[in-house]
Amino acid sequence: MKSIEFYGRALSTIRDFPVQVKHMVGHELNRVQRGMNPTDWKPMPTVGKSVREIRIHENGQYRVIYLTKPTNIYVLHAFRKKTQKTRQQDIKLARTALRTLLLRSKP
Repeated sequence: MKSIEFYGRALSTIRDFPVQVKHMVGHELNRVQRGMNPTDWKPMPTVGKSVREIRIHENGQYRVIYLTKPTNIYVLHAFRKKTQKTRQQDIKLARTALRTLLLRSKP
């Protein structure tokens, strides 16, 4: 099973989600750990290659942006979505986390 690493404020943000949403996020990340796709997801090429977004529709709209590698899942950003379009600020935070990850993993 793949391990999960959280970047930036992703973990604390998820912990602040409503209880039911936290359970759903945990379930979806568990699916990803086991090599399956989340129930509801979409690619996020605006953040980076192979980056995906888990979409939770429960008491509002919640999103978890992540990248999967052969042995790890990197959760780059998590947020509550309040409009139809993803805010540039959220995309920027996910890109920053991805850059940090890529710089850290260079030999």
